Amino acid sequence: MQLRAILAEAIGTFVLVVIGSFAIVSATGLGQGSGGVITLLVAPFGFGLGVLAAILLFGHVSGGHFNPAVTLAAVLDGRVDVVNGIGYVIAQVVGAVVASFAILALISKDLVPATRTTPQVADLQAFGVEIILAAIFIGVIMTVTKKQPTWAPLTIGLTLVMIHFAAIPISGASVNPARSLGPDIVSGDYSSLWIYLTAPFIGSIIGWGLYKFFTIGEEDVEVEFEDEDVLEAEIDELPAH
Repeated sequence: MQLRAILAEAIGTFVLVVIGSFAIVSATGLGQGSGGVITLLVAPFGFGLGVLAAILLFGHVSGGHFNPAVTLAAVLDGRVDVVNGIGYVIAQVVGAVVASFAILALISKDLVPATRTTPQVADLQAFGVEIILAAIFIGVIMTVTKKQPTWAPLTIGLTLVMIHFAAIPISGASVNPARSLGPDIVSGDYSSLWIYLTAPFIGSIIGWGLYKFFTIGEEDVEVEFEDEDVLEAEIDELPAH
């Protein structure tokens, strides 16, 4: 088990959740009621830039998942083995819970519920929205980390910003079981939690499937080109007659 990577996942998830949670708390005027539109404008950047910071800090150590749904896709794709994947998920939940305890300890217990993901529509509608958005999010992550890894931190961060703008008023915009579980555990309120513990994983499988479908055979082509280069090099090395 890669303990350094697991610790990086715990701290990275803490960074993501604590920055996003502080953004929500600040947008609500520390509970004084100035939320609404301000929260919709501020919270997306809190979580998007939070995951950007976490990836820049720890992505080179663990791969920068900070989300059990991302870890599931990585396991399915063979990028992480099952044992380390389980360790990642446990670390992510711990990081999210500690982040919510930070809100409780440093600001106010009464503000922890404001950081929860709660649906603003019927549960089944929110469930469907979370599946779709998680599939898009995971598909982007799997593709950009493979095809354009240099752009991955910025791309992933901006995609998470987009998801929050799109879905905060609908499903609460989680796409991350750990992010939802942390505030729920600390606040003791588990209403609608089932949505965020199931939909992101279903979306993860779909997103990974889309990534595999649209990239299938590309690695084989690359290998063929590599083989041709090797063959040409071997031909060039043949003695002249």
